[in-house]
Amino acid sequence: MPLYATEALILRTYKLGESDRIVVFLTRDRGKKRGVAKNARQSRRRFGGALEPLTYGRVGYVERERRDLVRLEYVEPLRSPLAAADGEALGYVSYFAELVDEWAQEADPNEALFRLGVSMVDAMVKGVPIQPLARYFEFWLLRLQGVYQIDPRLSAEAREFLAEARRVTPFALGEVAVSARALRELEAAHRSQIALQLEKELKSVRVLREMRR
Repeated sequence: MPLYATEALILRTYKLGESDRIVVFLTRDRGKKRGVAKNARQSRRRFGGALEPLTYGRVGYVERERRDLVRLEYVEPLRSPLAAADGEALGYVSYFAELVDEWAQEADPNEALFRLGVSMVDAMVKGVPIQPLARYFEFWLLRLQGVYQIDPRLSAEAREFLAEARRVTPFALGEVAVSARALRELEAAHRSQIALQLEKELKSVRVLREMRR
Protein backbone atom coordinates (compact mmCIF):
# COMPACT_ATOMS: atom_id res chain seq x y z
CA MET A 1 0.00 0.00 0.00
CA PRO A 2 1.80 3.15 -1.19
CA LEU A 3 1.94 6.32 0.86
CA TYR A 4 0.64 9.27 -1.13
CA ALA A 5 2.06 12.68 -0.27
CA THR A 6 0.44 15.80 -1.70
CA GLU A 7 -0.66 19.37 -1.04
CA ALA A 8 -4.09 19.63 0.54
CA LEU A 9 -6.68 21.89 2.13
CA ILE A 10 -8.38 20.62 5.26
CA LEU A 11 -12.12 21.18 4.89
CA ARG A 12 -13.75 19.67 7.98
CA THR A 13 -13.55 16.92 10.57
CA TYR A 14 -16.01 14.94 12.62
CA LYS A 15 -15.83 12.36 15.37
CA LEU A 16 -15.33 8.66 14.79
CA GLY A 17 -15.57 6.36 17.76
CA GLU A 18 -13.90 7.23 21.04
CA SER A 19 -10.61 8.63 19.81
CA ASP A 20 -10.49 9.06 16.02
CA ARG A 21 -11.61 11.70 13.56
CA ILE A 22 -12.81 11.61 9.99
CA VAL A 23 -10.98 14.30 8.03
CA VAL A 24 -12.31 15.67 4.74
CA PHE A 25 -9.57 17.26 2.66
CA LEU A 26 -9.06 18.49 -0.90
CA THR A 27 -5.86 17.47 -2.63
CA ARG A 28 -4.29 19.29 -5.53
CA ASP A 29 -3.94 16.23 -7.75
CA ARG A 30 -6.40 13.57 -6.54
CA GLY A 31 -9.57 15.47 -5.66
CA LYS A 32 -11.45 15.30 -2.39
CA LYS A 33 -10.64 12.55 0.08
CA ARG A 34 -12.01 11.35 3.40
CA GLY A 35 -9.57 9.81 5.83
CA VAL A 36 -9.30 8.46 9.34
CA ALA A 37 -6.94 10.31 11.67
CA LYS A 38 -6.24 7.72 14.34
CA ASN A 39 -6.21 8.96 17.96
CA ALA A 40 -6.64 12.56 16.79
CA ARG A 41 -9.11 13.28 19.60
CA GLN A 42 -7.02 11.77 22.38
CA SER A 43 -3.59 13.12 21.52
CA ARG A 44 -2.71 16.45 19.91
CA ARG A 45 0.92 15.43 19.51
CA ARG A 46 0.43 13.73 16.17
CA PHE A 47 -1.80 16.24 14.36
CA GLY A 48 -1.91 19.25 16.70
CA GLY A 49 -3.86 22.12 15.16
CA ALA A 50 -3.26 20.84 11.63
CA LEU A 51 -6.85 19.59 11.28
CA GLU A 52 -8.49 23.01 11.62
CA PRO A 53 -10.69 24.11 8.67
CA LEU A 54 -8.89 25.68 5.71
CA THR A 55 -5.44 24.69 6.91
CA TYR A 56 -3.15 24.38 3.89
CA GLY A 57 -0.24 21.97 4.00
CA ARG A 58 1.11 18.62 2.96
CA VAL A 59 -0.63 15.39 3.84
CA GLY A 60 0.44 11.78 3.68
CA TYR A 61 -2.16 9.03 3.44
CA VAL A 62 -2.56 5.39 2.54
CA GLU A 63 -5.34 4.32 0.20
CA ARG A 64 -6.58 0.76 -0.06
CA GLU A 65 -8.71 -0.71 -2.83
CA ARG A 66 -12.45 -0.92 -2.24
CA ARG A 67 -12.18 1.26 0.88
CA ASP A 68 -14.04 4.56 1.02
CA LEU A 69 -11.78 5.99 3.72
CA VAL A 70 -8.03 6.49 3.42
CA ARG A 71 -5.72 6.32 6.43
CA LEU A 72 -4.26 9.71 7.23
CA GLU A 73 -0.64 9.33 8.34
CA TYR A 74 0.42 12.94 8.82
CA VAL A 75 -0.45 16.57 8.12
CA GLU A 76 2.31 19.16 7.84
CA PRO A 77 0.58 22.55 8.09
CA LEU A 78 2.08 25.36 6.04
CA ARG A 79 -0.47 28.17 6.44
CA SER A 80 -3.69 28.66 8.34
CA PRO A 81 -6.04 31.66 8.34
CA LEU A 82 -6.78 30.99 12.01
CA ALA A 83 -3.34 32.34 12.89
CA ALA A 84 -4.01 35.77 11.40
CA ALA A 85 -7.74 36.33 10.99
CA ASP A 86 -9.59 38.79 13.21
CA GLY A 87 -12.99 38.17 14.79
CA GLU A 88 -15.07 38.89 11.68
CA ALA A 89 -12.76 37.02 9.34
CA LEU A 90 -12.73 33.96 11.58
CA GLY A 91 -16.41 33.45 10.88
CA TYR A 92 -15.63 33.10 7.18
CA VAL A 93 -13.10 30.30 7.60
CA SER A 94 -15.83 27.68 7.96
CA TYR A 95 -17.89 29.39 5.24
CA PHE A 96 -15.09 29.14 2.66
CA ALA A 97 -14.29 25.58 3.71
CA GLU A 98 -17.93 24.50 3.49
CA LEU A 99 -18.32 25.99 0.02
CA VAL A 100 -15.23 24.21 -1.26
CA ASP A 101 -16.44 20.98 0.34
CA GLU A 102 -19.85 21.27 -1.34
CA TRP A 103 -18.40 21.76 -4.81
CA ALA A 104 -15.36 19.50 -4.66
CA GLN A 105 -15.96 16.01 -6.02
CA GLU A 106 -14.72 12.79 -4.48
CA ALA A 107 -11.47 11.62 -6.11
CA ASP A 108 -11.96 14.07 -9.01
CA PRO A 109 -9.02 16.48 -9.40
CA ASN A 110 -9.97 20.15 -9.74
CA GLU A 111 -6.83 22.22 -9.59
CA ALA A 112 -8.65 25.49 -10.31
CA LEU A 113 -10.87 25.00 -7.25
CA PHE A 114 -7.85 23.96 -5.18
CA ARG A 115 -5.89 27.07 -6.20
CA LEU A 116 -8.89 29.29 -5.44
CA GLY A 117 -9.12 27.80 -1.97
CA VAL A 118 -5.41 28.25 -1.30
CA SER A 119 -5.58 31.85 -2.52
CA MET A 120 -8.27 32.51 0.09
CA VAL A 121 -5.99 31.14 2.81
CA ASP A 122 -3.10 33.31 1.65
CA ALA A 123 -5.28 36.41 1.33
CA MET A 124 -6.67 35.99 4.84
CA VAL A 125 -3.17 35.49 6.23
CA LYS A 126 -2.14 38.76 4.55
CA GLY A 127 -5.11 40.60 6.06
CA VAL A 128 -7.14 41.28 2.91
CA PRO A 129 -10.51 42.84 3.97
CA ILE A 130 -12.91 39.97 4.49
CA GLN A 131 -16.10 41.37 2.93
CA PRO A 132 -14.61 42.11 -0.52
CA LEU A 133 -12.69 38.82 -0.28
CA ALA A 134 -15.86 36.83 0.43
CA ARG A 135 -17.67 38.39 -2.54
CA TYR A 136 -14.63 37.69 -4.74
CA PHE A 137 -14.57 34.07 -3.61
CA GLU A 138 -18.30 33.55 -4.25
CA PHE A 139 -18.00 35.16 -7.68
CA TRP A 140 -15.09 32.99 -8.78
CA LEU A 141 -16.50 29.81 -7.26
CA LEU A 142 -19.71 30.20 -9.24
CA ARG A 143 -17.76 31.14 -12.38
CA LEU A 144 -15.61 28.02 -12.09
CA GLN A 145 -18.80 25.96 -12.02
CA GLY A 146 -20.05 27.76 -15.10
CA VAL A 147 -23.25 28.91 -13.38
CA TYR A 148 -22.61 32.56 -12.50
CA GLN A 149 -25.29 34.98 -13.65
CA ILE A 150 -25.18 38.73 -13.05
CA ASP A 151 -28.28 39.87 -11.23
CA PRO A 152 -29.88 42.58 -13.43
CA ARG A 153 -30.89 44.48 -10.28
CA LEU A 154 -27.28 45.13 -9.24
CA SER A 155 -26.15 48.73 -9.03
CA ALA A 156 -23.46 50.14 -11.29
CA GLU A 157 -21.02 50.12 -8.37
CA ALA A 158 -21.63 46.42 -7.67
CA ARG A 159 -21.13 45.62 -11.36
CA GLU A 160 -17.90 47.62 -11.35
CA PHE A 161 -16.63 45.53 -8.44
CA LEU A 162 -17.34 42.36 -10.44
CA ALA A 163 -15.42 43.79 -13.38
CA GLU A 164 -12.46 44.44 -11.08
CA ALA A 165 -12.78 40.94 -9.60
CA ARG A 166 -12.29 39.49 -13.08
CA ARG A 167 -8.94 41.18 -13.56
CA VAL A 168 -7.24 41.43 -10.15
CA THR A 169 -5.88 38.88 -7.72
CA PRO A 170 -7.49 38.63 -4.27
CA PHE A 171 -4.42 40.33 -2.79
CA ALA A 172 -5.31 43.57 -4.61
CA LEU A 173 -8.85 43.79 -3.22
CA GLY A 174 -7.80 46.19 -0.50
CA GLU A 175 -7.12 48.76 -3.23
CA VAL A 176 -10.50 48.33 -4.92
CA ALA A 177 -12.92 51.09 -3.87
CA VAL A 178 -16.32 49.62 -3.04
CA SER A 179 -19.00 50.65 -0.56
CA ALA A 180 -20.56 48.47 2.10
CA ARG A 181 -23.89 48.89 0.32
CA ALA A 182 -22.56 47.42 -2.94
CA LEU A 183 -21.00 44.52 -1.06
CA ARG A 184 -24.34 43.78 0.62
CA GLU A 185 -26.00 43.73 -2.80
CA LEU A 186 -23.47 41.21 -4.05
CA GLU A 187 -23.75 39.15 -0.89
CA ALA A 188 -27.51 38.79 -1.33
CA ALA A 189 -27.20 38.00 -5.04
CA HIS A 190 -24.43 35.45 -4.55
CA ARG A 191 -26.06 33.72 -1.60
CA SER A 192 -29.25 33.36 -3.63
CA GLN A 193 -27.38 31.73 -6.51
CA ILE A 194 -25.45 29.43 -4.19
CA ALA A 195 -28.61 28.29 -2.40
CA LEU A 196 -30.27 27.69 -5.77
CA GLN A 197 -27.38 25.57 -7.03
CA LEU A 198 -26.97 23.56 -3.82
CA GLU A 199 -30.72 23.43 -3.12
CA LYS A 200 -30.11 24.32 0.53
CA GLU A 201 -28.73 26.97 2.83
CA LEU A 202 -25.28 26.33 4.23
CA LYS A 203 -24.83 25.87 7.97
CA SER A 204 -22.04 28.44 7.96
CA VAL A 205 -24.36 31.05 6.43
CA ARG A 206 -26.67 30.72 9.42
CA VAL A 207 -23.67 31.13 11.73
CA LEU A 208 -22.58 34.30 9.91
CA ARG A 209 -26.10 35.66 10.18
CA GLU A 210 -26.11 35.04 13.94
CA MET A 211 -22.73 36.76 14.30
CA ARG A 212 -24.17 39.99 12.85
CA ARG A 213 -27.00 40.20 15.34
